[in-house]
Amino acid sequence: MDIADWRKKIDELDGRLVELLSERARAAVEIGRLKRDTNLPIYEPDRERIVFENVQQLNRGPLPGRDLVRIFERIMDVMRNIQKEGIGAKSDRVEAETELDSDVND
Repeated sequence: MDIADWRKKIDELDGRLVELLSERARAAVEIGRLKRDTNLPIYEPDRERIVFENVQQLNRGPLPGRDLVRIFERIMDVMRNIQKEGIGAKSDRVEAETELDSDVND
């Protein structure tokens, strides 16, 4: 395969990753609703530790485990934010955030 073929393969893999991340986000939203309804905290460090252990056990390389954990740290950070937004959406908040809001631009 030449570089164009490899790039096409990466584009296809990126599409699959987007689908899987969207599916994971939908699951995170549902978990966030359950957490809200049962007054559980959004951040659960024990659960995150388990996820990190699981992905490291599944890893067959060539991505080093520490890099895989860094990727999952970011994924889980985004998923926590999705859960927080879901909980915030239940409140009486009227104004939508924009790029001019200070929280968005930090």
